[in-house]
Amino acid sequence: MPHLTSGVTLAGFGVPVRAAPGAAGWVELARAVGAPLHWVVVDSAQDPGRRRDRRYAEVVTRLREAGARVLGRLNTAYGGRTFAQLVGEAHHFMDWYGVTGFYLDRAPTDRDWLPECRRVASTLHAMADGADSHLVLGHGIHPYPGYAEAADQLVTYLGPWTRYRWSQAPQWTAEHPPERFCHLVHSVPRPHLETAMRIARWQGAATVHFTDQDGAGGTDPWHEPPGYWNEAVEMLRNQSPPSR
Repeated sequence: MPHLTSGVTLAGFGVPVRAAPGAAGWVELARAVGAPLHWVVVDSAQDPGRRRDRRYAEVVTRLREAGARVLGRLNTAYGGRTFAQLVGEAHHFMDWYGVTGFYLDRAPTDRDWLPECRRVASTLHAMADGADSHLVLGHGIHPYPGYAEAADQLVTYLGPWTRYRWSQAPQWTAEHPPERFCHLVHSVPRPHLETAMRIARWQGAATVHFTDQDGAGGTDPWHEPPGYWNEAVEMLRNQSPPSR
């Protein structure tokens, strides 16, 4: 069913970009001083790597100067990774790149993994001393409702525009503030950008990212900002108040 609110105000962008350190997309994001970036994901070779990468360290510094929170990507493999593996990689991200937040990619959605998720989440928050820690669960779909209390944010949609335009939010999401939810949508044509933002507002997701990149040829659709990045920023800044 549709979300039960009359719409919310979109607050900012979450960017799951995983590009090479010298890619133009990273530079563009770093230059977007003042853009409402909630967080940007750092992923070196699909994990923190075996040693500190100076190039990624420079990227993290530039993004922070642009006012963005930088998250380290931890691949949970839908619950297939062990507690020790995830915490060990988190330590590397913190030691080498100074991140205080994490994006748990491919997060499981079932009820059975929830206790372990809470254990991982509480440990990661404690490692960051709670000062500026931020944990995002990258489910990609709506999980078991209990996950909403296990992290700071849930990615409840990750996929193409063709599915997003017909998507719906379950009723339980209305029991939580919009700051708890994030939608990441690729293959959004420019003429449909405003509609995509409207869908996110009505479904109660305060953090979003829309791109016209489509992942053709096996490329990552998040590897660089959308062609309408600046326009999307202005559209988000100038959105009208939600109707009641």
